[in-house]
Amino acid sequence: MKAMLSQPMAGKTDEEIIATREKAIKVLEDKGYEIVNTLFTDEWYNDKSMKERGVVQIPLCFLAKSLENMSLCHAAYFCKGWESARGCRIEHDAALAYGLDVIYEE
Repeated sequence: MKAMLSQPMAGKTDEEIIATREKAIKVLEDKGYEIVNTLFTDEWYNDKSMKERGVVQIPLCFLAKSLENMSLCHAAYFCKGWESARGCRIEHDAALAYGLDVIYEE
């Protein structure tokens, strides 16, 4: 069984993002899930590469990749604050529409 994380990142430090991810990953692994990465930090997604490829809507590019990775998952885990993040809300709607198990951070 595979799961992805959906977490708000705007206004968060790298340290806060990593701490939230580590906590969520532990919860999911304890439930027996393998984690599908939705934190895209490789060179393909850096600002320079995006501009060279002509990406205009960078957040939409990240969302598209996240939805692609969702296709590999049985479940989606939503970190606190997901309701106020546009991308997380879209991921949530997609998870519900396509029948993924939806798990919320306690």
